[in-house]
Amino acid sequence: MPVASGGDAPNADGTLAVEQRLTSAVKAIDGGRSLPYSWSMRSTVVLVALLALGCSGSYARSAATQPARVPTADAVCCSAEIAQFEFADRLSPPSAGGVLFVGSSTIRLWPNLAGDFPNVAVVQRGFGGSELDEVIYYAPRIVLPHRPRLIVLYAGDNDLASGKSPETVLQDYKTFVALVRRALPETRVAFISIKPSGDRWALVDKMRRANALVRDNTATDPRLIYVDAFTPMLGADGLPRTELFLEDKLHMNAQGYALWRGLLEAMVSGGAR
Repeated sequence: MPVASGGDAPNADGTLAVEQRLTSAVKAIDGGRSLPYSWSMRSTVVLVALLALGCSGSYARSAATQPARVPTADAVCCSAEIAQFEFADRLSPPSAGGVLFVGSSTIRLWPNLAGDFPNVAVVQRGFGGSELDEVIYYAPRIVLPHRPRLIVLYAGDNDLASGKSPETVLQDYKTFVALVRRALPETRVAFISIKPSGDRWALVDKMRRANALVRDNTATDPRLIYVDAFTPMLGADGLPRTELFLEDKLHMNAQGYALWRGLLEAMVSGGAR
């Protein structure tokens, strides 16, 4: 049974009261941190908490149908980038049925994402050095309004680097999927595995563990896809292929993105199931 984070006390049946978890989630982001955000951002926090807790229709659901944890992102870190995305969406309102890429700087820095997938309506929504809980926090504002047929997600890399466990990566991934599923039940979610990089090679065991947990979870739902970018980015010596990375040994160069394009092309174009 998943273990909830924070100080919530279990009920007699081993589950957590929805009221208790929602209060903890909002308090952690609102009063507990005194973050300077607008009412619209506060509304987003409440919406995400409600969605993540499964509060739609009936007020409570069993623990078996609820995500295992509620995200508590320090989401003001990327507010300027998010505002730019929202401004762009106001200028050109989102159209349904495209492919939306979201996640950390690996997505943000993709130099010619739309050009790499011609004849596909591609939306690029990578921001900052984001972690999964920040993607969850902002999803109602920068992901869900686009109503994509496919979401390509790259996150988890920075999560491990910040000290989170592979199990936390899995639970945050499941929370993101649950949020998408409630709003867009037919949308597919493709998770690109955490890439092996020289800069973070000390975390390789955690990378393998997190990737395996997410991969196994995707096998439970045909709408979920696991893209193995880890294996082809290793050389014959079992180490990250240096020719795929910039000098920082963390971010990819043109060769790295070309490899990813090959891995994703059939799926993004709609030919892979």
